[in-house]
Parts: sequence; structure tokens; C-alpha cells
Amino acid sequence: MASRPCVAVTGPDARPPVAYWATAFSVWLAGGVAVRLMPANYRQHKKETFQAVIIGGGSDIDPGLYGADDKGIASIDPQRDAFEVEMIEHALNSHLPILGICRGAQLINVVMGGSLYADIRGMRILTSNRRTLLPRKRAWLVGQGRLRPLRKKCYWRINSLHHQAVYELGTSLKIAARDEDQFVQAVESTDSRFILGVQWHPEYLPYLGYQRRLFRLLVDTAHHYRPKVLYQ
Repeated sequence: MASRPCVAVTGPDARPPVAYWATAFSVWLAGGVAVRLMPANYRQHKKETFQAVIIGGGSDIDPGLYGADDKGIASIDPQRDAFEVEMIEHALNSHLPILGICRGAQLINVVMGGSLYADIRGMRILTSNRRTLLPRKRAWLVGQGRLRPLRKKCYWRINSLHHQAVYELGTSLKIAARDEDQFVQAVESTDSRFILGVQWHPEYLPYLGYQRRLFRLLVDTAHHYRPKVLYQ
């Protein structure tokens, strides 16, 4: 049996790390093994040893990273921003499979040259601002991307914990799903690289088969990735 791919999972220095535990469990179910990266420890790990990376959810992204003004409303984490930008750039440069979750999807978009709505709460019309871990909302699939084969229906049941969202798309990204208010709910690469970002939190929905298949897709792709360190 092939060894489990090693998947870096980024996040804050939170205690307890509930989001990491949930993500690590989903990665394990998918056949991989997760390694937690955070501002306090990421320098202790060689980026080249990972076969995939998940950029996790959490605090808002510094508006300065996408050319917007910081009005002091958002709770930001500059140290986390810096190391996750570094991880995303490494993944992009080495074609490492990458999955962004909520904040992670937004940051991938920013690193690739896109921008964000800093706060969409006053812009919603058909969807609720209520934060929920339960799959109470829908993401409607767009086009024939990586998400389409994972579920027979044309929409995904999703949860929602965010108030920022993708505005202008980054270079080489396309929209993979939207909600009823037309806010972007998923993005992916326009080329063959595995770059996928979802605005919801699939790690909290392991009881839905198609949410588990999202992690399985990442891990299956990681099986074919060989870290550069193996050739040194």
C-alpha cells in the first residue's frame, strides 16, 4: 500500500486548534496525513517535504495586501499573513497541489493578484449573514471544473463563517461556484495546476460524502506529487 501523502495545514496559533483537528481528520479519512503549520513553528519544517498544502480559515486578511484601506474594523494577523503568503508562493512555484478554505481561498486569490470585498454583510440580499457550521446555504456550480464530478447535483450544500469574499479574480483563476447573491464561493486554476479554493468549511462537514470527496481529490492528486527533497 502506498504511503500516505504529507499535507501541510496552515492556521493560527490557536488553542485548542479545533479547525486543524477537523481538517486533519478529513485528510486522514482521505488517505493522507496532516502536519500543522502556524506562525510559531513553520520555520521548523521544510516546505519541500510536503506533497500538498491546505491554507485554512480564520481571521481577516490584511486589506493592505490587496490595496485596500484598513479601517480598523478587521481583526488581522500579520504574522500569519506573511507565512501563508510564503507557503502559497511556494506551492504556486513548485506546482504543489493547494486547497484554500474560506480565508485560505481568499488569500490564494490575493497572492495571485486578485482583491476582496472587505465586508459583504451589507451587500447580501438573498442570503443570510448568519454564521453557521451547518450546511444551510447553497453554492451553485459554474462550468465544468474540479468540483462538478464530486456531486451529481448542480449545487453543494455549504456552511458559512465569512464576511469577506473574492472581488476581482487573480491571474489564472476562474470561478467554480457562486451563491444566490452571486458572491464567489469557489475558485480554481484555469490551467492544469491543482489550485482550488472554497469559501465554506468542508472540514466541518465530514458527514456529507461530496465534502469528503473534496479532500480525497486533493490527497489523490498529492499521491502523484514528488517533493524536490527526494531528489537531493
